[in-house]
Amino acid sequence: MVIRPSEPSQEDILSQCPSGNIIYDEVRGEWICADSGEVIAEHVIDRGPEWRAFTAEERDRRSRTGGPINVALHDSGLSTVIDWYDRDVTGRKLDLKKRLELIRMRKWHSRMRIQSAMDRNLIQALDELDRLADQLNLPRTVREEAAMIYRKAVERELVRGRAIDSMVAAALYAACRIHGVPRTLDEISKFAKSTRKEIARCYRLLLRELNLKIPIVDASDHAQRIASILGLSGMTVKTAIEIIQKARERGVTAGRDPAGVAAAAVYIAALLNDERRTQKEVAMAAGVTEVTVRNRYKELISVLSSEELRGGKKQSE
Repeated sequence: MVIRPSEPSQEDILSQCPSGNIIYDEVRGEWICADSGEVIAEHVIDRGPEWRAFTAEERDRRSRTGGPINVALHDSGLSTVIDWYDRDVTGRKLDLKKRLELIRMRKWHSRMRIQSAMDRNLIQALDELDRLADQLNLPRTVREEAAMIYRKAVERELVRGRAIDSMVAAALYAACRIHGVPRTLDEISKFAKSTRKEIARCYRLLLRELNLKIPIVDASDHAQRIASILGLSGMTVKTAIEIIQKARERGVTAGRDPAGVAAAAVYIAALLNDERRTQKEVAMAAGVTEVTVRNRYKELISVLSSEELRGGKKQSE
């Protein structure tokens, strides 16, 4: 039996137990191979807290740490906040001298948090980012990705001479593309304070200067969003995705707007599943024109045979 006095690295653990079936004994502080019973390491340092909690309320009450690092805040959530009240912790009212002192400390502390032009820029930009993300109902992962993209743009001095609102909207659109969240440039420009042309120009700048890896937009993601807005069933969504896959195999979707292709597929799927929606309703949900839906509909119908359409309906049933 080999006993090591120090905590091993990942390579040492795998060399001692190639199967990876390793358990940790919290009482003895040992890493043990469950297959052979060999003690890989002993006297392992417990890096957790010295207290125990059995409920979520007890854990929150005993925890002495702050919130996690959040890149969507200009200081990443690491700074402290000096707050003042007219009473102390025991409930006794503070005298006038102590209250004035706390007010003065709070004022200088707020000034010290913002020391450079970059901090002022980030405060304004991240506030605008939160507003846009709330309007578009975007998840936290997209917000943090957009904040990271904007921070990189500030470090590369790409924001200089350009509107903060346009750069924030462009970073948010790039984050949506990276995480596969179906949001079009028209939707973002609808809630942004800049025009679509300005946002598109800043978006191309971010792609060129930051070397962002943007995946290709999948029309299936737009189909799910459009069907959700129209209140269609899951069978209709499944049929629309199958139509999009067949059209992609035949090369119909090449060079076409994914939102338009998805709108036409949802329109066909709704007809097949007896959940009729007008082309106007589908176009409004997809954010495209009725002409686009009509043209994509004709292209899909001309490529997909009647047998395939009936087969898609049978599979959905």
